[in-house]
Amino acid sequence: MTSLPPPATALERLGDLSYRRRWPVLIVALIVLAGLAAVAAGALSSFVLNRWEAAGTESVAAQEVLRDEFATGNSNLILLVTAAGGDVDDPVVTASATAVADELAEEEAVNEVWSYWSLGGDTTLRSEDGASAMVLAHVTGDATEARAAIAEYIPAYTRDDGAITVRVAGAEAASTQISAQATQDFLRAEVIIIPLMLVLLIFIYRRVSSALLTLGIGLFSVVATLAGLRALTSVVEIASFASNIVLVMGIGLGVDYSLFVISRFREALGRGSSVRLALRETLNTAGRTVVFSGLTVAASVAVLLALPFPFLRSFAYAGVLTVITAAVGALVILPAALAVIGERAARRGVTVPESKPPEQGGWYRVGARVMRRPILWGGGALVALLALASPAIGLQIGVPDVRVLAQGASVRDTYDQLRDDFTTEANDAIQVIETGGASPTDADLGAYAAELSSVDGIAQVNSSVGVYSEGARIAAGDDRLTSRDTARLDVIPTRDALYGTGGDRLVADIRALDSPFETFLVGGYPAQLADFREALLERLPLIAGLILAVTFVLLFLLTGSLLLPLKATVLNLLSIGVMFGVLTTVFQNGFLADVIGFTPVGSLDPAFPILMFCVVYGLSMDYEVFMISRIREEYERTGDNQRAVLVGLQRSAPLITAAALTLAVSFGVYATSSVMYLQMVGIGVAVAIIVDATVIRGILVPSFMRLAGRANWWAPAFLTPIFRRFGLREEPVGTFDARPPAMVKRIAKAR
Repeated sequence: MTSLPPPATALERLGDLSYRRRWPVLIVALIVLAGLAAVAAGALSSFVLNRWEAAGTESVAAQEVLRDEFATGNSNLILLVTAAGGDVDDPVVTASATAVADELAEEEAVNEVWSYWSLGGDTTLRSEDGASAMVLAHVTGDATEARAAIAEYIPAYTRDDGAITVRVAGAEAASTQISAQATQDFLRAEVIIIPLMLVLLIFIYRRVSSALLTLGIGLFSVVATLAGLRALTSVVEIASFASNIVLVMGIGLGVDYSLFVISRFREALGRGSSVRLALRETLNTAGRTVVFSGLTVAASVAVLLALPFPFLRSFAYAGVLTVITAAVGALVILPAALAVIGERAARRGVTVPESKPPEQGGWYRVGARVMRRPILWGGGALVALLALASPAIGLQIGVPDVRVLAQGASVRDTYDQLRDDFTTEANDAIQVIETGGASPTDADLGAYAAELSSVDGIAQVNSSVGVYSEGARIAAGDDRLTSRDTARLDVIPTRDALYGTGGDRLVADIRALDSPFETFLVGGYPAQLADFREALLERLPLIAGLILAVTFVLLFLLTGSLLLPLKATVLNLLSIGVMFGVLTTVFQNGFLADVIGFTPVGSLDPAFPILMFCVVYGLSMDYEVFMISRIREEYERTGDNQRAVLVGLQRSAPLITAAALTLAVSFGVYATSSVMYLQMVGIGVAVAIIVDATVIRGILVPSFMRLAGRANWWAPAFLTPIFRRFGLREEPVGTFDARPPAMVKRIAKAR
């Protein structure tokens, strides 16, 4: 019996170890999985809720002054009181509404309550028809604490006593229902995705055992990532929305990596290799690709750590952990399981050895047709994708809106009534707060309040020296607005002024106005949103630059080429452009809104598109690595660029389309969500994945590489030593030559 040659690379040694220690690896994996499942079981309850605020900004500082000096904060709870008889000034209505407000004030988490009735008939708190009015309150605590309390208030204060009906709204109430719905959608998605993936995988593999293994790796990634995130909650905040990303990315990447490993294992068996040698080859080739793919995806989502927002950083932690756990499952657990299954992993009905020439494959024939007329096919595909991406030119960045909730949610329905019946936003007052220096006289304070009330978009300004509207004093002052030597003003905007990005302009106008205060802060919910948006958009160039630079370097280390990373970057941005075109057409402009089930608001909240950019860019690079690895492998063997592209396409495209199908289905499940944020992520990412795996990989990549020819593999001479030193290779260190094989042969012949 011929002895096997010793494994040469680290990945070959891992494959050999997986074969020799297959049962211990599987037993340990099951024990570890059980422990991780126990930790992960409490993960969702350990995650927190986040507000749309940017640490260190003026609005956050204003919030701290409100808390410390006035023992209050932004109005974050609304009770909408509607009079049964249509008159909120009716004595019976007044008595009932006052009783409800007094009851709310007794709640432990509530530290201030004010209302239309307590402020002597403030018209900004009354509907235009006089049938409804508001009770406003501030609920204390961080986002998690406040929303936990409000979750109890929503049913407790939704009531009808005959004289009045009471409904609950407010920014925190909306966030409470959004988070609760997102959690429900996560659990429902689990029920749908897991059996659906199993059916798809059985269809792809024609083997139940391979399908179960692949799904098992995806579930391992989900469980391990949730456990890791729970551990991280001891040092950082993890947003509850991160769980939704963990499910789809864990299943998706677990399936992606397992498909690649199992396919390569089957190829090796088909050429007559023993199970042990097949595992060595699989880990040395597919394993290398998984490592590189994991690096690119992890790098793409890790750039979110550059943002100063716990909400978005949570997705970075979740994304990086998901990549790590999926890669560990595919490179450690899966090979051990394949060692046990052995030749039974082959497609049902096929007896190994089996090896078909790539020329017989459908993707080879498609690629050959494209490469015969690269300008025609590539140009047509490019025009089509640019047309799909073109609506993104009209993309409008807005602010969070409660209409991300589906109609029928109680807070959404209450807000719809507020939007229809009220012309002002007393619940979203902008706060102007004195922070130091000599206090102004009453006359100066009154003049400032009068000037503020004349700003376009301001309905009313409340101060301790009077209430002002359109430059005139219309009522007595409010004692709530002074604390010791500190004064503040409540600036009530009109509803129209806050539409779209109007709140940003209004906040900027107020901050630019001369003030009698030596130092002051402008805060309140509109200011928090404006500061959040500004901080987010300021960092967009940094995020884009980081993700492009890191993935460019990684692809250079994979290919040794400068042109291929540039090509990958352009094509990946094209698929992202298509995604943004779809988001603009559907979620901003409302195309198919009735079919999907959401309300378009005319703009997109920037946070989720940024998240989607990072996720889609990483996944696109994932497929790029899969394809280029196979093309590079063939090119190193033959030195024939065109054949390398066609063979690489035939070997990788079936896997990429299968992986894309499973991942698109995973994300697409969220199209059925009742939260527009999740619908955006589900549909946008699914569309980008499908376009990338078909049009870009099947048409544009072959077209480009046919036109570029040998230039595909060009790099300046000074970069070759860098690639030889740091590039990830299948060969043992020191044996790889980055130059095209034909060049190596010519040099050898000349010598």
